Amino acid sequence: MKYRTDRYGNKISQLGYGCMRFTRKGSAIDYEKAEREVLLAIEEGVNYFDTAYIYPGSEECLGRILDENQCRDKVYIATKLPQYIMRSMAAVEKTFNAELARLRTDHIDYYLMHMFTDYAEWERLRGLGIEEFIRQKKAEGSVRNIGFSYHGDTDMFLKILDAYDWDFCQIQYNYLDEHTQAGKRGLQAAAEKGIPVIIMEPLRGGKLVDLPEKARQALASDSKNYTPAELGLRWLWNQPEVSCVLSGMNSEEMVRENIRIASEADPGDFTDEDFHVVEKIKQIIRERERVGCTGCRYCMPCPHGVDIPGNFYYYNLMYMEKKSPARVEFAQNMGMRKEPGFASQCIGCGKCEKHCPQHISIREKLREADRNLRPLPYKMGISIARKIIIRGA
Repeated sequence: MKYRTDRYGNKISQLGYGCMRFTRKGSAIDYEKAEREVLLAIEEGVNYFDTAYIYPGSEECLGRILDENQCRDKVYIATKLPQYIMRSMAAVEKTFNAELARLRTDHIDYYLMHMFTDYAEWERLRGLGIEEFIRQKKAEGSVRNIGFSYHGDTDMFLKILDAYDWDFCQIQYNYLDEHTQAGKRGLQAAAEKGIPVIIMEPLRGGKLVDLPEKARQALASDSKNYTPAELGLRWLWNQPEVSCVLSGMNSEEMVRENIRIASEADPGDFTDEDFHVVEKIKQIIRERERVGCTGCRYCMPCPHGVDIPGNFYYYNLMYMEKKSPARVEFAQNMGMRKEPGFASQCIGCGKCEKHCPQHISIREKLREADRNLRPLPYKMGISIARKIIIRGA
């Protein structure tokens, strides 16, 4: 494993473990599977683990793994304050203490204000007294580093970056989002301040893994023989401003493969040929994509049962590959659920749009997705199949 050093001399593995996507058994995390994967990562040198208060069961699972295997002192824990629902410092304190209990620890190594999109959110926290909270927690050692995760535009990111003496920050960044959200300009601005930058959504919710066939052919022309995931990860590690790249690993195979790549990649490794392939793939994807959804699921749960990321995934799949296979896959996977999550269940309340980091017009795009995914013949076919399969079960 290779490491990059933060402003205080801490060596952070350039591959971090994103704990949002632990495998689930029904509604609960598959603890034994997650334990094997986390311990494998630690054994191979991964030392940065990212979770959050709102990831169901994630903090508890990570805390239990580290405690029961006595490896808390081998890793840095990053977790997040859901600042968007905090209305008082009493609520902040209660949430923070709950996180310590879930994680079975007396300190958080990297603590983030979760999902800033606007400077006004930081101003509101300042009005509540968050700066005194940070000073107190850092003085007593229960918070070692303070930062924020971000999903707004570049200008607002730069304003928040300058608003406080942050120890680190976390941004969505990948070769498809090079100039959106905080973007390359934000990445470089943070680096100029000496602020470590943690990368989330490095493969854009899997979109840079499940490439269209035409894009796969473009990748095959590169003499390096990179997989789609390897290309995306190496593109990031090629940049010295990137401190750590988070991957939501949920198989031992994925852990081993990502560790292999992280153990080889260095800044400046990319060739002109590699950059040319990336540009070709970006052009192909942009031509086809209909909704810029990353599958982060911040819009969920929908109060009326709409599977928002699922609908957008299959809608994009129609145009990234072929329409009929995507519609069939949608019918099989979405249509045959007991609770199907169709876009037609949307009543237009708009709750989802308030939480979307990509600022997607979700209600409009859901109507568009439903028209395309379920034209009349498919709608009728799904309805008949549900009567036979679901009601007969």
